Amino acid sequence: MVLAMVLTLTVSAEAQKKKPVTKKTTTTTAAATNTLEVKQAAEKVSIQIKNVTKFIYVLGGIAQGIEATDKEAKTGKLTKAIIDKNNNYKQTVVSGIRNLKAGLAELETLFRSKPSLKTYVLSIEGITELCNQSEDLAIGGQFSESGRPLLTVVEKLADTLTALP
Repeated sequence: MVLAMVLTLTVSAEAQKKKPVTKKTTTTTAAATNTLEVKQAAEKVSIQIKNVTKFIYVLGGIAQGIEATDKEAKTGKLTKAIIDKNNNYKQTVVSGIRNLKAGLAELETLFRSKPSLKTYVLSIEGITELCNQSEDLAIGGQFSESGRPLLTVVEKLADTLTALP
């Protein structure tokens, strides 16, 4: 009987011991990484859509002013200060287009370099070249026309955003 009590107490004591908890290790799967990359790319596309559309909006008003001032400058009725200020506006527009181009080139490179984004390259391809066209038009004094390629950039970015899951 004593043996039965000792065995019962031993079994009872064993049952009360905490079993070591094994932590489950989580592994990041390729699918999860791809999903994250696609989500981050969609956010970057969205940011560029906002940047380009804001620029086009501002460009609309500035371009008309620049071109009107250029036309009036040819008549010789403007002071050197006004002409210089107009030239500064021109440089600001060209600089703005170059800044847009840098962001768009980075985005296009991202889509070309990430395997999870390569299937969407066709929809975004060419946005840097369109920005080059816009820059060339602005440098050539066609500021109103320089917005047209940027509109195509917005269309391509919107198409890309739509294609992303």
